[in-house]
Amino acid sequence: MALSSPDASAYEEIVDPAAKGETLSANLDTLLQRAGATLDDVKRVMVTVGPGSFSGLRTGVAFCQGLSFSGKRNLYGVTTLQALECFSQAKEGDRVATVIRARNGYWYLRLDGKEKFIETAEVIQALDKDKATQIVADEAALADAELKAEFEKIGASVTLDTGKPLNLWAPLFDTVKPTLIQEANYIQPSYFEKLKA
Repeated sequence: MALSSPDASAYEEIVDPAAKGETLSANLDTLLQRAGATLDDVKRVMVTVGPGSFSGLRTGVAFCQGLSFSGKRNLYGVTTLQALECFSQAKEGDRVATVIRARNGYWYLRLDGKEKFIETAEVIQALDKDKATQIVADEAALADAELKAEFEKIGASVTLDTGKPLNLWAPLFDTVKPTLIQEANYIQPSYFEKLKA
């Protein structure tokens, strides 16, 4: 969870992988206190809507909907891959791909604004075709011998998907429309099945 001023002059974040839904309010209170702000100062809220842990996504979206319900703040829903893509800090002309593990042998891939749930061979084929110059990947993708070899083959700059400040997502406020209520089908469990033709 992060709190940032519009010009990023003030920034606070809490990254707690063990956090539960019950700690969201306390974390928000801590961030507001650190920033010397109140809830009324918050005007925009961004939340990821998947892929990811289905229970975690539902909890996060519900919490953010609650914050935005009064109409005092706009709610922005973005996909996890869309948010992670911001960590590349791509410049004009860069081709960015985001690759994170879905389950053994399957990956979530974001490339050219399209997101897919595909097998390793299909990820390699897509990267070969589109020649990404920047890749944001999780530890599983960096540990996969085939993907690692592909990243090196195409000469892409690789960024790990952790350890970056969450305010790198802020440019999404300018490209995504706010919506108070996210439809249920926006939330995708991380274990959904690949459709067979």
